[in-house]
Amino acid sequence: MTGLVNEVRELSAEVTNLRAENAALREDNAALRQENTRLKVENQLLRDEIARLKNLPPRPPFRPSGMEKATDDKRDAPQTAKKKPRGPKLDLKRVSREEILHVRAPPGSRFKGYKSCHVRDLIVTAELVHCRRECWLTPDGKTVLAPLPQGVVGGYGPNLRRLCLMLHTQGQVTMARLTTLLNDVGVSVSKRQVVRLLTKGLEGFAAEDAAVLHAGLVSAPYITVDDTGARHQRGNFHTTQIGGAHFTAFRTTASKSRLNFLSLLRGNYQDYVLNDAALDYLDGRRADPALVAKIRSHEPRRFCNQVPFLEYLADKGIDIFDRQAVRVLAEDGIWGSIRHHGLLGDTVIVFDDAGQFRVGNHALCWVHAERLLQKLMPATPRQARLVETVRDLLWLFYRALKSVKRKPPPGLTAAFHKRFDRIFSLRTGFDDLDKLLARLSRRKDELLKVLERPVIPHHTNASENDLRSFLTKRKISGGTMSRHGRVARDTMLVLMKTCRKLGLSFWHYLGDRHGLHGQAIPPLAALIASKV
Repeated sequence: MTGLVNEVRELSAEVTNLRAENAALREDNAALRQENTRLKVENQLLRDEIARLKNLPPRPPFRPSGMEKATDDKRDAPQTAKKKPRGPKLDLKRVSREEILHVRAPPGSRFKGYKSCHVRDLIVTAELVHCRRECWLTPDGKTVLAPLPQGVVGGYGPNLRRLCLMLHTQGQVTMARLTTLLNDVGVSVSKRQVVRLLTKGLEGFAAEDAAVLHAGLVSAPYITVDDTGARHQRGNFHTTQIGGAHFTAFRTTASKSRLNFLSLLRGNYQDYVLNDAALDYLDGRRADPALVAKIRSHEPRRFCNQVPFLEYLADKGIDIFDRQAVRVLAEDGIWGSIRHHGLLGDTVIVFDDAGQFRVGNHALCWVHAERLLQKLMPATPRQARLVETVRDLLWLFYRALKSVKRKPPPGLTAAFHKRFDRIFSLRTGFDDLDKLLARLSRRKDELLKVLERPVIPHHTNASENDLRSFLTKRKISGGTMSRHGRVARDTMLVLMKTCRKLGLSFWHYLGDRHGLHGQAIPPLAALIASKV
């Protein structure tokens, strides 16, 4: 009996030691987790700094969560998404020529007719046309010269320029490779001349680009916006994307401020207007009341450009060298101009919570809001479980929100608001998670804007998809050096993406605009306006 008691005591002491060692190991594990989290954050900061020194955008430290796909309702998936069944081609009415193929049959064979086979081919050939232009001398001594065919620029025809614009814009072919390709085909052309074909004489395309943006801002029920880095003249610039369901616009500028964004929304207008909309904008920005009182007037005032606007501010006793005050007033005048010209009438701006886009009637992107959860780095298993639980609640709420196809009745809207408050008012004890929930709770009106306007998207994935073509071009071709090159790149990308959204062939569009016979395409702005 005594031996058993001693053995139990020894086992009890051993268990106590094991428990103490286990507790010590748990503490060491928690410390290592915290150290690992700190090193991850420090490593990402170093990666971002290296990217900044290399003039590259910092890469996000996380992958897409897949919330958008995971919350899709399979029953609402369009039937056209199924794989297209195999069958005959639909282009048989466009047969260009017919060719009869003969065969030497054995003697005594009977002719049984023909068996059709349609062959699709492409003919690429170089052509050098000698144009002999009539030259006449009038009685008064003037010379009359026959004009060149439409589209001929610098000794190169419209078909060649059409091919160059197509390959460079949609095919992402660099100028060097394009020059080699044309010379191999048989067109004697230098790289400098290819640059001219791609960047000069695009005034008509630039005008249509401006008309596309204007039509979109006037008629679109919503726009999604985003921006990315760009290189121009060996410096860091920024490309802003503005797009809707039927149009896309790109603008590359040196700044990405709110003043710059408002200038882009103003389009080709250069005026400043002080009206009721401008004063409402100042109230929303919580501007200095004394500053507002100096420019307040009973009648709207319009200034043709920046010079008379600054003169007016100076006459009112405002220090025009105070950059902060002038910036706010310039934003105010541009916003007044936007509303004066009927732009963004009832349009909702969907953005990713970047401060420069927070103007007018706006809504937040749910995908970017959920992405903030991925940035959290829990140090303990309990914190990881808390983050996972909140993510599950958010996904369930988002799935329910996506099921709303039309404006819900007041009762359902109140239920969504109540459920939103219940999720984002949670207090978990994980400080970073609690701060994030409180931050998103403050943006409730912007996140639930889709209940007021179910037609708007829940995310800015369309903007990121539009920018992908720009990023591909930046990766392949680098930056631009001249203003003509920058404008040409933005303009042609705008027209290409807009044609795709309107269901048009970019090849046929270029042919119609160069005066080539083929499919007639109306102005893109008119097509966008007709989609309302």
